[in-house]
Amino acid sequence: MPTIPPVTLNNGVEIPQIGLGVFLVPDAETKQAVSSALDVGYRHIDTAMIYENERAVGAAIAESDIPRDALFVTTKCWNSDQGYDEALAAFEASRDLLGLDYVDLYLIHWPVAAKDRYVDTWKAFEQLYADGRVRAIGVSNFQPPHLQRLLDETETVPAINQVELHPWLQQREVRAFDAQHGIVTEAWSPISRGEKLADPTLQQVAAKHSVTPAQVILRWHLDLGNVIIPKSVDKDRMAANLDLFTIRLDEDDHAKIGALDEGSRVGPDPDDMDG
Repeated sequence: MPTIPPVTLNNGVEIPQIGLGVFLVPDAETKQAVSSALDVGYRHIDTAMIYENERAVGAAIAESDIPRDALFVTTKCWNSDQGYDEALAAFEASRDLLGLDYVDLYLIHWPVAAKDRYVDTWKAFEQLYADGRVRAIGVSNFQPPHLQRLLDETETVPAINQVELHPWLQQREVRAFDAQHGIVTEAWSPISRGEKLADPTLQQVAAKHSVTPAQVILRWHLDLGNVIIPKSVDKDRMAANLDLFTIRLDEDDHAKIGALDEGSRVGPDPDDMDG
């Protein structure tokens, strides 16, 4: 079973660099998917209120014999729950569904700048952190202007910014801002939902190292220092997504992958997400 290296957040908390994402995993399949992930070595699970599978994530954790302090669980506050009081209530609802005494990481799911509530939401997050109900707080899909406003108007620097990030959307500006301010960048959809694994450049690099294109992409992320949450319900694929630590990409490989950036998204643009 592989040892997944940790990344240290700006408050000293460690997060496993690879986790399992459960976006779009039906509730009925989530418990088995999480159990399979734990069996093959995952210790980091990423869910959200809007995924409607928090209860199943919690059930898998409850049935596991893995100590709670060896696990890292992330969930997220949805857009309709933004605002100070609303976010506090949403957190308690998520914690109840998960069946946990605390959550390791709580994220604002989207800035939804048109509603202008993410600063008040963040202040609620700061209270949750002060109370010890969460070990770390962060954001998802925040652009540098959103992050800068939090830095200017609140007391706590986000621990993580989770954004869509893959070779075709490399988010250089976001990653640079995060690094400048001690914010870890976490990639959702780290392989672009598998839509471009037939890319000739990836195929060439994968053949060179006798691995799959997906493994090449995930190794590229690790080399950049990103935390990643690839999604799968297949146990063998989950294991393959952890089998990255003997892969050594060289400068030429990184140059080729770096040239794939085209600014293309598989999810919404944060600046257009207003609901």
